Amino acid sequence: MHDDERLAGRFEANRPRLRAVAYRMLGSLSDAEDALQEAWLRAAAADASVVANLEGWFTTIVARVCLDVLRSRKSRREEPLEPGTLDVAAAGGPEQEAVLADSVGLALLVVLDTLPPAERVAYVLHDTFGLPFGEIAEITGRSPGAARQLASRARRKIQGPPAVPPARLAGQRQVAEAFLAAARGGDLDGLLAVLDPEVVLHADAAAVPSGIPVTIRGAAVVARNARAASVRSRYSGVALVDGTPGIVMATRGRLVIVLALAYSGGKIARIDVIADPGRLEGLRLAVPGA
Repeated sequence: MHDDERLAGRFEANRPRLRAVAYRMLGSLSDAEDALQEAWLRAAAADASVVANLEGWFTTIVARVCLDVLRSRKSRREEPLEPGTLDVAAAGGPEQEAVLADSVGLALLVVLDTLPPAERVAYVLHDTFGLPFGEIAEITGRSPGAARQLASRARRKIQGPPAVPPARLAGQRQVAEAFLAAARGGDLDGLLAVLDPEVVLHADAAAVPSGIPVTIRGAAVVARNARAASVRSRYSGVALVDGTPGIVMATRGRLVIVLALAYSGGKIARIDVIADPGRLEGLRLAVPGA
């Protein structure tokens, strides 16, 4: 077997792990696959005969490609989704993307997307895949001490401070998870069980096709609207929104909608549906229980 065939075989054997690395860094399956293709081209063009640890070398190449992609994302302003296209975007996503998001944690992917590129890379490589800070330093162009600080800052942002005591936070999280599960399953009774009878739902202009803010009141009508949005809920997860359990919705790792929830008497009393890019950017998101 020629050396290039042997190298290709080793790369393919490592592809599942490398895809997992790239997916957590980029939040999109298609972007992760593109990163692996670019990483293979770089590996094939290099002299692998001097590499003692091919698995570690492959990881380093993939990480550098992903860091380049993340920096490119941050350097350009992405256009917001047009109102009314969110269901199409969600419905058109491959099932594998949703399965991957569930396995990683959609809330984690959304919060990772808010981090600066180097912080995201350092956190994923160290906290998820156990790479030493010396190797992360080479990838990010920092000292080992600075790489450690990058991961530490990322960890603090991902965990975030809760806005309520732990016991109340746990109860609110259970209610949010029950709401999401009922919405995914089209369970009208399950939705009514967690909604205050006088619940108010307000959606900003960017969240509705008409482009006009909408306010609806009452558990029955809010539950029917939540059940009708079951496709969106497939791409949603529970996250801390300004310290309180809420729901985030993302496609291809990109945050598009937040449901900021307010609670009263153990039920959801208000739902603010936020899709305006400026408002989304101003939210403080964290992973519950991280």
